[in-house]
Amino acid sequence: MVIDFSASWCGPCKIMEPALNDMAVSFTDVDFVKLDVDELPDVAQGFGVHAMPTFVLLKNGKEVDRVVGAQKNELEKKVGKHRC
Repeated sequence: MVIDFSASWCGPCKIMEPALNDMAVSFTDVDFVKLDVDELPDVAQGFGVHAMPTFVLLKNGKEVDRVVGAQKNELEKKVGKHRC
């Protein structure tokens, strides 16, 4: 699972949205979830999110990796690495 911690006012978050949609099509075995930090600040705080966008990769309920910032290639690489 990939959790996309973002906010409606975040420019880099909007830039990443098409890339995330493409990844969701490519990686059909991975769940992509978008979470607005303004709507769920306690969840964001629980994951230690301090910048947006932050992408937290979970496997079997545990965090295995994260990408901070609009780094499409890095995120795609890590999703591919951890999906198996």
